[in-house]
Amino acid sequence: MNRRSMIVTGTVALMGLAAPTRAMRVGTPGPAVSTQPPQPPDSSLTLRVMSFNIRYGTANDGEDHWDRRRDFLVDVLRQEAPDVIGVQEALYSQLEYILKALPEYAMVGVGRDNGVRAGEHSSILYRTAKLSVNRSDTFWFSETPEKVASKHWGNTITRICTWAQFATALGQPFYVYNVHLDHQSQPSREKSAALLRARIEARDPKLPVVVMGDFNAGEKNPAVVSMLDGGVLRDTFRVKHPSAAPVGTFTGFKFGQVTGEKIDHIFATTDWEVVDAAIVRTDRNQRYPSDHFPVTATVRLR
Repeated sequence: MNRRSMIVTGTVALMGLAAPTRAMRVGTPGPAVSTQPPQPPDSSLTLRVMSFNIRYGTANDGEDHWDRRRDFLVDVLRQEAPDVIGVQEALYSQLEYILKALPEYAMVGVGRDNGVRAGEHSSILYRTAKLSVNRSDTFWFSETPEKVASKHWGNTITRICTWAQFATALGQPFYVYNVHLDHQSQPSREKSAALLRARIEARDPKLPVVVMGDFNAGEKNPAVVSMLDGGVLRDTFRVKHPSAAPVGTFTGFKFGQVTGEKIDHIFATTDWEVVDAAIVRTDRNQRYPSDHFPVTATVRLR
């Protein structure tokens, strides 16, 4: 198996919902509190995508440790029902747990430390009944992107992008790129964004693109601004909600923390019509499934 195109599938039956939750979706028309996500028209041309930093599972998070929140996180995924999920900070054991709980998904991606399973993943999960994988790979944000575990540009932590070319049931192909940029080094963020943009522009063939991830950068940060420069990519949330506020997506597990920057993003080329976009602030007993809010978008090929 190619070390950078690993595909993993789930095999265990669905788990039942554990407890009532309050599903709040910022940017959704109508009431602020919703029990179900918006349902787009039934079409293989319509895609529901999510970016979700799930917080690495070995972190010493006390009451918010992975073992205490993993079932809740799975319930949120089930409730939001994305066709594609870009995760960040995911360890392989966490991905195994999610895929066993939600066997309708499979995964492409590798660990950043050895190009197989070690270290955090920026893997892409996809609904197998709707999508198939034509090809996929991972590159490292560095001067040597094909070298496993390489890092430069001032970031002390290895950073990666996993991408895949998918096809719908009707055969329409498109690309998804999922990233996690550095949390400390601004030069690293800017150079990583430049490399990502260059890879997207060099794609062959020139198919529609969705870019998602934890950019560790707000909307006015040069790294994010450069991604949207020229109008090739659009911020799906701002297409639907140009003046929405507050839009913070990092909470540090602090209930009610909604201020700060929108650092988790979903961008899309103009081939896609943006049907819906939201920041998902679902809580259970005033606890969140991760220290980031997931962000979602529903897009339709024109």
